Amino acid sequence: MHHQQPNNPLHGITLEKVLNELVEHYGWEQLAERVSINCFKNDPSIKSSLKFLRKTPWAREKVEALYIRMNQNPWKKTQE
Repeated sequence: MHHQQPNNPLHGITLEKVLNELVEHYGWEQLAERVSINCFKNDPSIKSSLKFLRKTPWAREKVEALYIRMNQNPWKKTQE
């Protein structure tokens, strides 16, 4: 059963895509400054971060909110 979510800016975007784009845009060090969680600070990887974020709703919410803010920024690079 699929529900339409027209007001959800993350609809159809995977957590992995969110994380990959944030890392590409900010890098791990700046990402850790913006969202202070250990999986971004100590030996970060996409795989370990995804595992943590899937189990930790508060951290996932912060990461998703940062992704939304990044994409609302008019100065964001438009190279895709």
